[in-house]
Amino acid sequence: MRLGVLTGGGDCPGLNAVLRGLVRRGVSELGYEFVGIQNGYEGLILPDLTQPLGLMDVRGILSKGGTILGTSNKADPFAYAVKEGGQTVTRDMSDVVLERIKTLGLDGLVVIGGDGTLTMAHKLAERGVKLVGCPKTIDNDLSGTDQTFGFDTAVNVVSEAIDRLHTTAEAHQRVMIVEIMGRNAGFLTLEGGLAGGADFILIPELPYEIEKLVAGVQELWATKKKFAIVAISEGAFPRGGQQAVQQQANDIPGRGVVRLGGSGKVLADLLAPLIEAEIRVTVLGHLQRGGSPVPSDRVLATMYGAMVLDLVRDEKWDHMVCLRDGKLTFSPLGESRKERQVDLTSEKVRLAKSIGISFGV
Repeated sequence: MRLGVLTGGGDCPGLNAVLRGLVRRGVSELGYEFVGIQNGYEGLILPDLTQPLGLMDVRGILSKGGTILGTSNKADPFAYAVKEGGQTVTRDMSDVVLERIKTLGLDGLVVIGGDGTLTMAHKLAERGVKLVGCPKTIDNDLSGTDQTFGFDTAVNVVSEAIDRLHTTAEAHQRVMIVEIMGRNAGFLTLEGGLAGGADFILIPELPYEIEKLVAGVQELWATKKKFAIVAISEGAFPRGGQQAVQQQANDIPGRGVVRLGGSGKVLADLLAPLIEAEIRVTVLGHLQRGGSPVPSDRVLATMYGAMVLDLVRDEKWDHMVCLRDGKLTFSPLGESRKERQVDLTSEKVRLAKSIGISFGV
């Protein structure tokens, strides 16, 4: 069995741990051979973007962030950006991908990615490509699994950042707004805000009311400790408003989505004329994606990498490995790669409110 392996979408702590678990089990127990596809699907569209992936190639990479294969969130095989006549247009390159898989002599493909990457994988599977998936995203927003690797590490980064902002917020009696990744789902903001002790948690699922925030800040300023921490998702927005857009879809050929950013500044501008306190905005950005994975992510990623080969062995193509109720299992890609959102009736949200955390409503 000769398998191609690619990592697509945004980078994420634990990707190298997946590759290590995949290759170590595949070579040692199953006798498989692996070909690393570089830069996501781009390695199946452009020539000379492959590399050997053997035991020595994955040695020593468990604790490394990023991915030794490289990645891309623009290389959509069904809408690939190319230059024609001085202009950038998108073309369906799926036929090129199918031919490339044949040329490389691949018996199957292991695709590691989030909702976009796995959606593309499912479309390729519908065209006859034998492939399996492994879910990855720091946002933890894939419907097919209870947990994605990289999430715990990102929560760690967010909570540590909020810890540091607490001291300067208290020293200067300021409102500190922390902008956190999360386009349409607020899992990272919710758990990072809880772990960091934020006073306000604003998520995309629940448009906030500026009056409620003003009242909350004024209530805090009536105490001896006059400071506030606001954790806000990049996709959060005020009631009656819209998400802050940093860049339009047509400015990012082949991406097909808008790039969000600036929700923290939007909130600061809304608050500034209504409160007397100084306001500062911190955008964590790609700090949340980088660095070494925490132990829980190393373990989960390693198990995913090893477990996904059960799908290959049993020829359960167009499926992905997942975690359900604490157990490793699998689910169909067609049903599993979709985005999920925070359940506003969940115990975590209810209990967060019960200890005085405001969601701005």
